[in-house]
This record gives sequence, C-alpha cells and structure tokens, in this order.
Amino acid sequence: MKKSALLLVLAIFSLGNFSCQAQKQQPRITVKGTQFFKGDQPYSYIGTNYWYGSLLASKKVGDRKRLLRELDLMQKNGIDNLRILVGGDGGKYDYTVRPALQYEQGKYDQDLLDGLDFLMAEMGKRKMYAVLFLTNNWEWSGGMSQYLEWNGKGPIPVPAIPPNTWPQYMSYTEKFHSCEPCMEALNNHVKFIMIRTNAYTKKKYTEDNTIMAWQVGNEPRLFTEENEAKFTTWLNNIVNLMDSLDKNHLISTGSEGLNSSNDKIEIFERTHQNPNIDYLTMHIWPKNWNWFKADEAEKTLPTTLKNAGKYIDAHIKVAQNLKRPIIIEEFGLPRENESLVSSSSVANRDVFYNYIFNRVLESHKNNGVLQAANFWGFGGEGKAVTPDGKWKPGDPLTTDPPQEPQGLNSVFSSDKSTLDIVKKYNLELK
Repeated sequence: MKKSALLLVLAIFSLGNFSCQAQKQQPRITVKGTQFFKGDQPYSYIGTNYWYGSLLASKKVGDRKRLLRELDLMQKNGIDNLRILVGGDGGKYDYTVRPALQYEQGKYDQDLLDGLDFLMAEMGKRKMYAVLFLTNNWEWSGGMSQYLEWNGKGPIPVPAIPPNTWPQYMSYTEKFHSCEPCMEALNNHVKFIMIRTNAYTKKKYTEDNTIMAWQVGNEPRLFTEENEAKFTTWLNNIVNLMDSLDKNHLISTGSEGLNSSNDKIEIFERTHQNPNIDYLTMHIWPKNWNWFKADEAEKTLPTTLKNAGKYIDAHIKVAQNLKRPIIIEEFGLPRENESLVSSSSVANRDVFYNYIFNRVLESHKNNGVLQAANFWGFGGEGKAVTPDGKWKPGDPLTTDPPQEPQGLNSVFSSDKSTLDIVKKYNLELK
C-alpha cells in the first residue's frame, strides 16, 4: 500500500474513533449504600429546579437560543443536575402551565414532546443529568387534579380562582388515591413517557444516561392521616411500575418529606419503605411555612436557619434508618422585600443558600446520607412583565410556577453573587 493511501486509511480510522468517543454517553448515576456514584466516582452536587426546560425547548412556544444560553451558564457555574417537569396536563385554566403536554387524557402535543427530546439531547452534550417528574400534586401543571376532572369528579377548584380555597382543593385532590381510572390514566402516561425514544439522539429514554432519575411527581401528599393506606398502596404501585419499565435509572417520589406526611416524620418513613425507592427527598419553604418574613428579615432569618437545621436533621435520621441517600431538592427564599426585580438584593437568600450548601458539603466530607441539593430555582433570562408578577401565556417563563408572582424565588442569570456561591460549592464537592 502506498504511503499516501495508508495515511488516508489511518485518518479515516482516527476520525471514526474520535466520532465514537464523542458520542460516548456520560457515566450512569447509581446508588451504592447511602451514596450516589457517577460511574465509579462519588457524586454530590448543587443542582437546580428547571421545571420549564422542555417548554423553553419547544419550537413553537419556546426559545431555543435562550435555552442554550441558560444551559451554558449553568454548566459554567458547575450546575449539572436539573429537576424538570415532563410537560403539563389540561392547560385550560388560568394559573396553570400552558400549553399542556397532555392536553386531553392520553393525547399529547407533539411539539412539546419534541421539546423534551431536544432538551435531553442538549443536556447530554453538556454531560448534565435530569430528574424528570411525571405528575404534580398541585394545580399549576394539572397533575392529579386534572386526572380527577377528566374522570368525572367535577371541575378543578383552582385555589387562585375565587371562591375556591386551598382546603377545598386539597380535599378534592385527596380523591385521586381512590380513583381507579385516574390512577390507571397516570400509569398510562408514565408508560408513554418512559418507553419513548428520543427523536434527536435516537436513544431510548430507558437507556439514556442523561436521565439520573424518574420521579413520581412533585410533592405527592396524603392530605389526611385516614388516607395513608390508600396513598401508600398507590405510591408503591406506581413506583413498582416505573421500576418494571426501567432497571437502568433511579426512582424517587418527589416528596416534601414532613409536609407531605401530615407533619409526622414517622409517616414519611412508613410511606418510603419500598426498596424500589432509591433515594429520599425533602423540600424546605421558609416563607410558606411562616419561618421567614421579608419585612422582618433581620429578625426571622436566624430563626429560619435554626428551623431548617432541625428539619434537615429529622429527615437525615429517616434516611439513615432506611439506609438511603437523601436530597434537599427544593428550597427557596424571596429577594429583598419580596421584590420581583432582578436588580434587587439577594443577600438574605445567599445566607440561606450558603447554609444549605454547607450542610451538603459537611455530609459529603463525612460520607453522610445528605448527598445533594437542588435550589428552586433557575429563572435564567426570565422576568416579571407586570408589577404584581402575574403570568399569562406568552410571557417569559421563570422558575416560579404560573400561580406565583414571577421572579419571587427565581435565581436569574444576572444573580452573580448567588451563582458564585453555587460554583464555589460545586468545586468543593468534586
């Protein structure tokens, strides 16, 4: 063979080998004992909630250029773990995600499915990981209440629309765990999404290492102690279904913890006995729980940190008992005086974040069960377009769901001090 021909063959082989390497998946996330592993290396992280990512990835209603800028900025700050909503359901009410992925029971918006595929593909390019939650306890994305309405239980009493109230909504949604056609419809949704093949990567979702975990939903709740048995049966059934569909990825419930369990930590532990639940979760909302008051920030911030510490400790004990890792996967704090403007101070939030992140770092150093945290959340280039922050279809998406003032808990791309703290801890956790 002539030298020139040999060089050509070697070049082709080298190019092919490079192409194979370029397409190689990132390592899968697994659980060993009470720790996460990325391949054969321990994996602890500071990630974020980015529920709207697949909507932003839509060709028709999204903004893919913005999405790519935001993914790049998160990557720059060491954020490689995103908790994402798999679309929404119904979408016909004010204060709910619109457009909805599942606009009628069993019928899907193909553009939004394409958006989910695109998001997963772009995250894979950046070696990022997704926690995909498949339904919602709350009305802002339809979720369990929408399945009830679809199956003849009457219109959803959306709390933000008078004369409806939160107790009325919660009493309505509790019926989900007794509604056989509702639970079956959610099972069908779970099957539809989990067995999907990505249109961009051609990978089955069940074989895509970009997915760290499937999550039952956002904050599934008992609502009443009398409902514990039905709730637990439903939770075990859907977790077992997910496990049967995908043996490659982790499964979690998306529980708030104590607040999802009628404020009884023993209920949290009882409802999470299933060995197919690979790790536990907790959420911390100081404003919602009246720990923190923005107009009395100096007085209530120390109390907030103290209460958060007790809350974390109680959940750590459950994780130790069940011998599983746990994540603080939602927590947030408003800007100064609950301002929605991106230029307003985030000094109090930074103190709170620093406390949460330091708890994760301490646990990481001591091989503890607290393995990670996902702050709520990354609002990127989004912003409130009205003084009261009310969202309507077509407005820029932020991490704040439609029923809340836009910007209330958002970490924007311009929040350099917060992102610097995130980056610092992610470097220390490596």
